Amino acid sequence: MKNRIKDLLKKRKAVMLAHNYQPMEIQELADFCGDSLELSIKASQTDADVIVFCGVHFMAETASVLSPEKVVLLPRKDAGCPMADMVTPETLKKMLADLPPMPVVTYVNSPASVKALSTICCTSANALKVVESLKEDELLMVPDRNLARNTAARTGKRIHFWNGYCPVHDHISPEAVKKTKGKYPDAIFMAHPECRPEVVELADAALSTSGMIRFAKESKSKSFIVGTEVGMIGPLRRANPDKNFYPVSETMICADMKKIVVEDIVRSLECMEGEVKVPENIRRPALKAVQRMIELSI
Repeated sequence: MKNRIKDLLKKRKAVMLAHNYQPMEIQELADFCGDSLELSIKASQTDADVIVFCGVHFMAETASVLSPEKVVLLPRKDAGCPMADMVTPETLKKMLADLPPMPVVTYVNSPASVKALSTICCTSANALKVVESLKEDELLMVPDRNLARNTAARTGKRIHFWNGYCPVHDHISPEAVKKTKGKYPDAIFMAHPECRPEVVELADAALSTSGMIRFAKESKSKSFIVGTEVGMIGPLRRANPDKNFYPVSETMICADMKKIVVEDIVRSLECMEGEVKVPENIRRPALKAVQRMIELSI
């Protein structure tokens, strides 16, 4: 199967992307592994005709937004994101109608149709920088309430938040963190900004998945407690074979991130099945919000 995938990628002139939460056997086959947005940016810079995105639906949409000339394939169309599904253009418009005029900062973990209504996008790594870049002192962040509240704690601006969340990260409690810290008292605790504020307060660092890899590489510590989806343990160990990584909880599993298997990738490439294409009337304004963020990061 793995050899078949390599042959098909070559035949289709395709690039394969795998998010950090994907199973290791899929990450090992990918051309690029990482956070969702950085993967879409890397794919847009290649001369590939086809992008195979091993992740979830909003990630494939973002790839389509950045690379409209490429065919974007999601091997499992039912691989979604519960948090992204918690906001729609209709519900966002309704909330905005009840608020004074203000910018909308939208987390990349959202549908393209919501990005299209946004002022600017953000990632878990650059949320504070994005918020601070706005001249307004009041804004709305969607869809992750935890990312919004964690960002609000670091800025003087007033942030209204959407009541969405990642079920995997939101489930973790301070008690679970303290219990794991008790097992590994010398370990550094890295938490994802999608965790609840009371969990992030216990962290030595709040980081995106790629940020965790960089932080662990640069740290002198040999042991780390990882406060994000358990799939992240593999990439961390691969990047730091001489260090120890422990999940804050074995229950931090995203079922959607585990849906894609090698057989799905083969079928998708053989039949060009699972195409995700964002319509132009949505893609153009969504691209504007994403590009505004990218330009800020340069």
